[in-house]
Amino acid sequence: MRDIDLLQLALQLPKAWVVDSSEFNVDRSKLTISINYKNGQTFDCPTCDAKECKVHDSSKKKWRHMNFFQHETYLEARLPRVNCDICGIKTIEVPWARRRSGFTLLFESYLLTLAKEMPVNAIKKLVGEQDTRIWRVLKHYVQQAREDLDFSEVTQVGIDETSRKKGHNYITVFVDMETSKIIYATEGKDADTIGRFVDDLKCHGGSPDMITDVSMDMSVAFISGVETHLDQAKITFDKFHIVKIINEAVSKVRSQESKEEEILKKTRYIWLKNRSNLTKKQEQTLNDILALRNMNLKTVRAYKIKLAFQELFNQPPDAAEAYLKKWYYWATHSRLPEIVAAAKTVKNHWEGILEWFNSDLTNGVVEGLNGQIQDIKSRARGFRNVDNFITMVYLKLGGILTTSGNTK
Repeated sequence: MRDIDLLQLALQLPKAWVVDSSEFNVDRSKLTISINYKNGQTFDCPTCDAKECKVHDSSKKKWRHMNFFQHETYLEARLPRVNCDICGIKTIEVPWARRRSGFTLLFESYLLTLAKEMPVNAIKKLVGEQDTRIWRVLKHYVQQAREDLDFSEVTQVGIDETSRKKGHNYITVFVDMETSKIIYATEGKDADTIGRFVDDLKCHGGSPDMITDVSMDMSVAFISGVETHLDQAKITFDKFHIVKIINEAVSKVRSQESKEEEILKKTRYIWLKNRSNLTKKQEQTLNDILALRNMNLKTVRAYKIKLAFQELFNQPPDAAEAYLKKWYYWATHSRLPEIVAAAKTVKNHWEGILEWFNSDLTNGVVEGLNGQIQDIKSRARGFRNVDNFITMVYLKLGGILTTSGNTK
């Protein structure tokens, strides 16, 4: 069997196309496979699908293909233009590559597979291509895949911001709480991000009126954005963010008191951790401090108020608000300014805190995805621009392009 016959079989070309020749450059470790169309061959019009249009002229075009062993491989072909009676002169599309791409479909599929496992800079070194060309491929398929997404059944959304580089540079991500997938990401962390999400939601068959619940932290901008653009949705404030605010208050109390009480020095994390997460040494230290009943430590009082707040989420739904009212009275009469301030923050977000008993939503899933986003950023050592960053977020965490069949 001749080499061109073998290549014809390997490439699985349609009948209209044949392998004309092949050339292997030893010095450059490069294989070029020349493809041609048969004499007298006609083609369908790429615009209106008119049948059997005659070839008007042709020009040479080259595409990067999968390596042959370790050797770079290229497909080279005479790309014909046909004369369509309806559309005029049109350049046809070849079956092995998409229009205006310098790569074959198989090579692009390879790039997508690599991009899910390694940074683009690493792919650049592996395949020997410019990163700008690789990014164009990734963005094309991510955009194409997102166009086919259906958000008509999205009803519960988690919102959170995450940094994209040092300084005040953020993106905001929106997560479908049912599928735990990122369905939208955009630059910034202001109220306008909610409006852009709603626009994207509508483009994919969703409706803001269908969004019943939103889980998020207590960002003033996010609250304003949801009230403006998702006015049918009920807000659930993430309980872990609320506990964090109270933890910070406890930490401030301890920090001030430790200047006078030696026993509280170097105990910061003891008061912040859940008791089940303490080391044996930390638990022993905590027990020793709590046993000192003759010392009216402010830190201990603040700590007990914190523990009481955490117990809120163990209450039956019909008893939750009464429990929170008692806790609020205790906290605001604690004579601990830091705790009083935290309690007033709770009061200002009262309904959204209690809404958890109806929605059972937390931002745990969103926070987990944000951790993965930061890992993506760290492995890539940052991104040249926000579009590249968001493209990679969609590719890895958006649940798109899961099979090679998505490349067209």
